This record gives sequence, structure tokens and C-alpha cells, in this order.
Amino acid sequence: MWSADQYLNSLYQESMKSHNNVNEKAAKLDLKNKFQQLLGNFEEKKKNLEPLLVEQADMGSYLRLRVELSTIDSLRMPVYLLIPKNREETKLPAVLALHGHGYGSKEAVGLNPDGSKRKNQGYHKQFAIELVKKGVVVIVPELIGFGDRKLQSDQGNGSPTDNSCYMIASQLLLLGKTLAGLRVQECRRVIDYLQTLEEVDEGKIGCIGISGGGLVASFTSILDERIKATVISGYTSTFKGSIMDRRHCLDNYIPGLLMYTEMPDLIGLIAPRPLFIEAGTTDHLFPMKESLVAIERLANIYKALDTEASFSSHIFEGGHEISGEKSFEWLIRQLSIA
Repeated sequence: MWSADQYLNSLYQESMKSHNNVNEKAAKLDLKNKFQQLLGNFEEKKKNLEPLLVEQADMGSYLRLRVELSTIDSLRMPVYLLIPKNREETKLPAVLALHGHGYGSKEAVGLNPDGSKRKNQGYHKQFAIELVKKGVVVIVPELIGFGDRKLQSDQGNGSPTDNSCYMIASQLLLLGKTLAGLRVQECRRVIDYLQTLEEVDEGKIGCIGISGGGLVASFTSILDERIKATVISGYTSTFKGSIMDRRHCLDNYIPGLLMYTEMPDLIGLIAPRPLFIEAGTTDHLFPMKESLVAIERLANIYKALDTEASFSSHIFEGGHEISGEKSFEWLIRQLSIA
């Protein structure tokens, strides 16, 4: 055959045969260590976060702050911090809320790219606002490559929803690193910051992400056990049936990963910590058929650990979008008992 279809499929099938049983404790630890290596080395001597308040707004039931943090080397990251007002508890649970592709963190907090109030909700459905109204602190990082963190050459060009993912990811790959790894490491620094806040109970930190933010939520939760409960929306699938099945953003590709695991077993490394998967029936990027395969596999992983109660899922009528119909309350409940 002149095309590579059969060859690529055979490579995939061979890689599946080499995978270990990740239900075994030693195998899980080995896979986690390999995964960390594949993401690239971003470890460094921790420096001061040097938080800088950029703006503050009273939103009635909550305060919305924009804070700038030091993360890795020379990188600075803006985050939105939403803090409930009139709270009864001195310290509250906190949620790391991760946006997907689009124009960045402003989408999650109900703002247009220019900072004005957004009228329609989009596929993010202003989920950070929905969560802060339920009484938890919410922090929304501006993931690198989006919004105000696009490359300088991309700033002011094209649509606000255009991103710098390809250019950043491709250059990092040449340096033995990945864009996913960089985003994960920066999110771990955001958790460092959360733990310094007097409003936050540092033992009750959760995470939620949609689409590309679902990738970052899952990867960060795998590697950072300070995250006590995780919601993944619009991402959970199989690599074969989603990332390999169409053209996806380059930030999805981790060199060598399929030699060790498929997506469900990778996400299963979060177990036995609480995990919630939500997926839309008509999601065109992460098809329902493959999401169901992943959900079944994850359910079996939790069952094998006798922690079935810590795994939940919700299939909702909708497309590539966040739902929150069941996941928001689930996340609040898990953090309340953490």
C-alpha cells in the first residue's frame, strides 16, 4: 500500500501489547515516573511567587482579583482569583479552573477579550463564576499560548481566539520538552500560590478543566496529589479514537506516550482520589463512543481498588462544552469532605 494507514495502525496495536497492568502499585508508580519524564524536565529551584495585584473588582457576591505570579524562569502568569464574600468559614475549599482553547481565562470569568462583560456564555459557560457562587475560592490561570500569553508576534493579529500553541509546542519539542508539561508545571506553581492564601484551606484543593484545560487538569492531577478531587470535561477518550483520529492542536502530543499507556489508564493514575468525567453526546472532538470506552475502563480501575464510590461520570445532551449539571455539586461535595 502507498498510504501509511495500515502501518500506523500496526504500530498502535504493537504498542498496546507492551503495556503493563497499571492496577499494580509498582506499575502505577513506574508509569507516573515515565509520564513525568515524557512531559519534559521543568524542575528548578523554586523561586518566590512574587504575587502582584493587577486589578480588583467587586462583583456583588464575590471579589474578582487579577494577580500576576512568577512561575518558571522568567515567566510571569496572570490569574483570576475569585473569592466569595460574606463567607461563614474562615478558610474555604479552592478550585483550580482551567480554560480550554479560545481567548483564555477571561472566557471562564464572563469577560470578552477586551475585558468588557460577555453576553453569551460560549462553551466555557462562565464555569468559574458558577463555582465561586457555590462558596469556594476559584483560581483561573491564563494558560501559556492563549489570550494575553500568546507570543508577541501573535498579539493583535487575527482573531482573539487564535493561539500560539503550535509555535510554542514545536520549539519545546526540539528542546526535549512539551507544551503540556510546561502548562502542568505552571499550574503546580498556582497551587503553591493557593496554599499561601489566608482564605484557602490548603487540604481542600480541587481541579476542573474543559477541553484542552481537561488535558491540563488530568495531567496536573496525576502528578500533584495536593489536588483532592478532579473534574474532566470534554476530553476523556482514547488517544486512538480522538487525538489520532483527526487534526488536533500540537499541545495534545506527548512523544513516546503510547509506548507505555492509553489515555484511560493514564487518567486512571489519579485513582484512588475522586474523579468525575463529563462528556457531551455530540462532542465532535472527543466522540461519545470513545468516551464511553474510557469511562468503562476508569470505572474498572476504581473498582479494582475498591474505591468505586470515588468515581462518577455524566453523559449529557450537548456537544464540546462544559455542562456542570452534576459535576459542580459533586466537586463541592468532595472538597467539603476532603
